[in-house]
Amino acid sequence: MHINESAENYLETILVLSRKLPVVRSIDIATELNFKKSSISIAMKNLREKNYITVTDAGFIYLTDAGREIAEMVLERHEVISRWLISLGVPEDIASEDACKIEHVISKQSFEAIKRQL
Repeated sequence: MHINESAENYLETILVLSRKLPVVRSIDIATELNFKKSSISIAMKNLREKNYITVTDAGFIYLTDAGREIAEMVLERHEVISRWLISLGVPEDIASEDACKIEHVISKQSFEAIKRQL
């Protein structure tokens, strides 16, 4: 299951939004990420073609099981790495920003070691 960083970010964003909103639409994703709606439309088309999301006729976006699995993995990495960095004394905003970068490249072994330390 190898997908690019951008796709992982979109899936993570859909998951986070789905926990806050009754339904997720492209405009919600665009607002959350501060992207143009046209960019979101292209990304959603790609995610739909890879069967990571479904989009209803009304424009509601839902994660498929495969999309949810990836989104939950990325979100867990983000949360754990952020907590770890904060525990090391990194300010919360910087820890979150750095976690956004690290979550996509860290190996499973390194991530599991960090989780064990927490």
